[in-house]
Amino acid sequence: MSSSPDSRPVIAIDGPAGAGKSTLAASLAARLGLDRLDTGAMYRAVAFAALRDGVDPADARAVAELARRLRIDVGPAVRVDGVDASRELRGPAVTSVVSAVAANPEVRREMVRRQRAWVEAHSGGVIEGRDIATVVLPDADLKIYVTASEAERARRRALEAEATANDLDPSAVAADLARRDHLDSTRQSSPLAVAEGAVVVDTTDRSVEEIVEEVLTRL
Repeated sequence: MSSSPDSRPVIAIDGPAGAGKSTLAASLAARLGLDRLDTGAMYRAVAFAALRDGVDPADARAVAELARRLRIDVGPAVRVDGVDASRELRGPAVTSVVSAVAANPEVRREMVRRQRAWVEAHSGGVIEGRDIATVVLPDADLKIYVTASEAERARRRALEAEATANDLDPSAVAADLARRDHLDSTRQSSPLAVAEGAVVVDTTDRSVEEIVEEVLTRL
């Protein structure tokens, strides 16, 4: 995909919640001097805006209209219509509805358009999500599918909730992961799947440094 002399690698990272996508994406981007896009934050931004504006997340048409007019800036902070919503995006309210929002075909179409535009504007980069290698960037230079054991993923999500001051019961975290796995892998529009040619990386009981070194050998 990086055809011009000025282009940089396009690295697509997919995987379920808690598998370590964000940690790997951030480490790879820093190591290679690339920009990074967390596409999951974009869907969370739409979910956040729906809750903020009193739009029923199950109302496909209303949520799609909201997504098309929403201003989303994803960086170290995630701004929704100019407001830093980083903390709220990881809270239980948004988490409980984001899979339904992400299953909306029109929302996905709009977000995919924006994600491809981001890659063009940045001449490459590290892009993480659920359908990056299968739908958004099937011609990426490197496609990675990150996974981990259910227990490890639940542990990471519980730590994340604690770090963001969201007090969640561990059993509730595990149940929510199972629910999201089912929704993400069975939705009709761009379901979570391992892309053809993707490198599958299990992050359970492995250091970030070890995983990054393995991935770099694939470039």
